[in-house]
Amino acid sequence: MAESAESSKDYFVTTVNEDHATICWGCGLRLLLPTHAPVFKCGWCGAITSQNVNKTETKCLWGRRLQDRCFVTILSVFMLFLICGGVWAVHWFVFSVSYTFGIFHYILTAILAATTVSTFSLSAFRCAGTPPTLLWGSYPVVGKGDLENYTFCHYCVKPKSPRAHHCRSCGTCVLDMDHHCPFIGNCVGAANHRHFIAFLFSAVFSTIYISFISAYAGLHIWPPVKYRSLGHLNGSGRDLAIQAFKEVMLALIGLSVLLWQQLCYIYEGKTYLSHLSSQGSGGDHIEEKGCQNIFRFFGCPYSIFIYLPTLRNSPKRHTK
Repeated sequence: MAESAESSKDYFVTTVNEDHATICWGCGLRLLLPTHAPVFKCGWCGAITSQNVNKTETKCLWGRRLQDRCFVTILSVFMLFLICGGVWAVHWFVFSVSYTFGIFHYILTAILAATTVSTFSLSAFRCAGTPPTLLWGSYPVVGKGDLENYTFCHYCVKPKSPRAHHCRSCGTCVLDMDHHCPFIGNCVGAANHRHFIAFLFSAVFSTIYISFISAYAGLHIWPPVKYRSLGHLNGSGRDLAIQAFKEVMLALIGLSVLLWQQLCYIYEGKTYLSHLSSQGSGGDHIEEKGCQNIFRFFGCPYSIFIYLPTLRNSPKRHTK
């Protein structure tokens, strides 16, 4: 009876085409792929491999980084020059109004200047965010699902998490990368995103305060000058004032729009790059948006949110 059962079994022998077999970069296991599979996912570790890799060598990366650092340093010195020059230009006027107003002006100016320069420096010179280091490449070391949805960065030659993006300007992978900002010469990521938002807040408030003080001082200074040199003021002086007003307003509008855009992305629980990714993929992941995302971003305890009015909206689909 046992012999008849064994004889009824069918054994199939087939050959495996080497073009359809590959090695998983995450765990080192040999995988059998379907025909013409450019992207595949390992069933053990969860790593994703793309066979269509178009790696472009980044040349003169150190030169670009040096150029960014020099530009940021010059911009920082210029900011300090504007702050010190502005304080020196109006110090006699603010104290002529009242001694209390002069002291208030100096204290507020010192706070805004220190906040703006410090947050700008932290955004520019601090690492934007380094992805966690994981063990990979060997089956005994990599457990099941340890590299779920990880890809391999051929520039950094190491695993790249789903939350990371490689910046070719910085030459490294950045965790929760939002964008590469040329004005700070650095990426905006998980480690310096808060400092970047704080810099935008401080820059907007500083621009508003400087504009107010300058306008207030100008209105009290120009009337006496107008009667002494009316023609000169109505000519180049007025054109200079109008040009300065336009530049200040453009800077204020630009900073305000950028700040509002950043807060909207934080409110929706995503970054600028994830926003672009969600538009390209049509959105495959459901993420709740609301004020709780802003509280989490700034490190506030989530328990505070339950005492505030409910402002939650319906979930919105996007890809993280």
